[in-house]
Amino acid sequence: MDGSKMTGRYKKMKKGKSWVIILVAVICIGLLGWYSTAVITDTKQKQEATANGESTKDKDYQNIKLGLDLSGGVSITYHIKDKNPSDKDVNDTIAKLEERAESYTTEYSVYKSGDDRITVEIPGVDDPNKVLEDLGSPGSLYFIAQYDSDGNANYTQDTSAQGGYKLNYDIDTLKANGSVILDGNDVKDASAQYDQSSSTSTKEPVVSLKLKDKAIDTWADATKKAKDAGQSIGIYYDDHFISVPTVSAVISDGNCVINGMKDYDEATSLATFIRVGAINLQLEELESNVVGAQLGGTALTNAVKAAIIGIILIMIFMIVLYGILGVVASIGLALYSMLTVLFIYWFEITLTLPGIAGIILGIGMAVDANVIVFARIREEIAGGKSVLAAVNEGYKKALSAILDGQVTTFIAALVLMVLGSGTVKGFAYTLMISIILSLFTALFIAKYLTRAFYGVGVRAEKFYGKAKKRKVIRFVQNRVKYFVISGVVILAGIGGMIYFGATSGNALNYSLEFVGGTSTTADFGKDYTAAEVEKDIVPSVSKLLGNSAVQVTTVQGSHDVTLKTRTLSLDERQDLAALLEKDFNVDASTIETQSISSTISGEMRTNAVKAVIISCIFMLLYIWFRFKDIRFASSAILALVHDVLVVVTAYALIRISVGSTFIACILTIVGYSVNDTIVIFDRIRENLHGIKKYSADELADIANESLTQTLSRSINTSLTTFVMVLLLFIFGHTSIREFSLPLMVGVLCGTYSSICIATELWYVMKLYLGKSAIKKQAAAPAKVSKKAKN
Repeated sequence: MDGSKMTGRYKKMKKGKSWVIILVAVICIGLLGWYSTAVITDTKQKQEATANGESTKDKDYQNIKLGLDLSGGVSITYHIKDKNPSDKDVNDTIAKLEERAESYTTEYSVYKSGDDRITVEIPGVDDPNKVLEDLGSPGSLYFIAQYDSDGNANYTQDTSAQGGYKLNYDIDTLKANGSVILDGNDVKDASAQYDQSSSTSTKEPVVSLKLKDKAIDTWADATKKAKDAGQSIGIYYDDHFISVPTVSAVISDGNCVINGMKDYDEATSLATFIRVGAINLQLEELESNVVGAQLGGTALTNAVKAAIIGIILIMIFMIVLYGILGVVASIGLALYSMLTVLFIYWFEITLTLPGIAGIILGIGMAVDANVIVFARIREEIAGGKSVLAAVNEGYKKALSAILDGQVTTFIAALVLMVLGSGTVKGFAYTLMISIILSLFTALFIAKYLTRAFYGVGVRAEKFYGKAKKRKVIRFVQNRVKYFVISGVVILAGIGGMIYFGATSGNALNYSLEFVGGTSTTADFGKDYTAAEVEKDIVPSVSKLLGNSAVQVTTVQGSHDVTLKTRTLSLDERQDLAALLEKDFNVDASTIETQSISSTISGEMRTNAVKAVIISCIFMLLYIWFRFKDIRFASSAILALVHDVLVVVTAYALIRISVGSTFIACILTIVGYSVNDTIVIFDRIRENLHGIKKYSADELADIANESLTQTLSRSINTSLTTFVMVLLLFIFGHTSIREFSLPLMVGVLCGTYSSICIATELWYVMKLYLGKSAIKKQAAAPAKVSKKAKN
């Protein structure tokens, strides 16, 4: 059989298969693009409808579940004051809170957090302050007789007290003397309705109560006694009376009404209080957030805009720099972006602003795996291999560096997921999804697409490029200069923290998450200078809050002003919002409040330290395991500590707010920086392979050559990541800017430390530390055998 015909048929078969792969990729991009666009569109439409006060219950949206910072709404975390509460009591409490939350939206979330906390999240409400007021601080509900068995009044009228009455004894005393007739657990249902008035024959709003069977006889006896004596029965909720009706009839069937409501809304509110009052546990507010829906909508729109612009810029950059390989990377990046959106939708992950930051950061980092592979392919072509052989060898040689780098970043995300809370968890989830999908698109999709393009005839070297021989840069020889520069920067940070600690009491600009209190941010519609803030805003707010201390900061690049105060009650928060609307013409929809107790802030500080330490320990162990040399691991971790200190310096000197995203920022930088370092270490390990003995100068040459070989990859990856984070800073919401600014510092610092610090530290350790240290070997006297002596 003719061999040339066989080769021709084989080529045609390979070409046909390649076209199929390309066609499938195009179809997948089209279908996933249509699906993901529909999800994003539905998400934005639902958010806009909610912001405009429109009902969304009857419409079937394919929408991503948005966090409160994107959808607007209320979040409140309660502390269970009772010691060692039973699972039944906790579950009953959650069920009751769910019942109440359901009256606002079907997308509420009520869950136990930790051993002694319950969190309620109600997104997408048009009047979050009203919801927070209605939700209140759930406590126990009691029905109290007006007089005890000895004729002593259990409560008396007091117009200054909330509810118009005050208790004369504490609840425990009333329980002991039998004055507490029923509690909230005896109520089966409570609802608002209209009832015929016996005096005016008109319909009036009332609260209809239905008691449980076990309470019917007790209630019948109590109402008979009260009716005969012309007495009332007080309904006491948490710490005040919500109603004190006079009993006008004996109620023997367990059904009764409470009248005297001024309107139907008051009846609805009272019925809701009674239903929720069936809680055995005492709860106190630890943390609450109120975000306007309009504010969340703007943040979502701007974040999506930043992502789209960033993806387009990176695609152009990759195509210009890498030719056909850049086209492959762009296809992979498109698939990565769409799959990320759909994975979040399919797995019902709550998307938050830091979560979007995780996606956008992931887009920048997703390019890294492609850049590593492409650099390898070009090196193989420069080494004389054919394009196809270079492609296969490039993916093979890049695999270990890619996997090791991504695993260490994944470790940081995993620690965030375990130790973080709320929006920080959202960031961790999206970052982990980004890592997994970037590996899939780079090592699987891009690999087969590259081969497919080769198979359809794109085979010339010019389409793939060839690595240029670069002059080796003497990085290691300049290590002292790099160490001095880093030392000066870190000392400046320490000096700044000492100065600010002495002058303001806080070395860092701690936000509420770290110190506790209430923060109110609003758009004042114009730029305020520091002097105008002190003159116009501070006195008014301070006077309203009883001359308490007020810290006011302006947000650069916006009209937002943030007021930090002591922890405010709900009434004080509402009074402050009213003041801002009346005196400063602030749009109520832009007002965002956050209140955090000192308990939560203390935990945040502890978790921040824990997260960094635990991440570094696990990374140390992993790098040690993979590289079989503690000096690789130690130098990488020391470089990470360097990066953390430099970023903390930025926080200290620029006075960036240190809050919950501080943990996410530090661990992202840790993961990103170690990823860069491992790529360089992987090349050093490869260049050292097979060499058993080397001098200090030879080791320096190997280190410098490895750094030079990976330099373009380090710069290109940092550039794409920096662009994505910069776009976040330009288009992002206030909280995202506070996250992206130190992240930009971290990206630059991480690149610098990988090139100028980590490898140089490894070199110093190889010279002086360990049994195989070069200087120790050089200093050891030569051993002479007896045979040689003779």
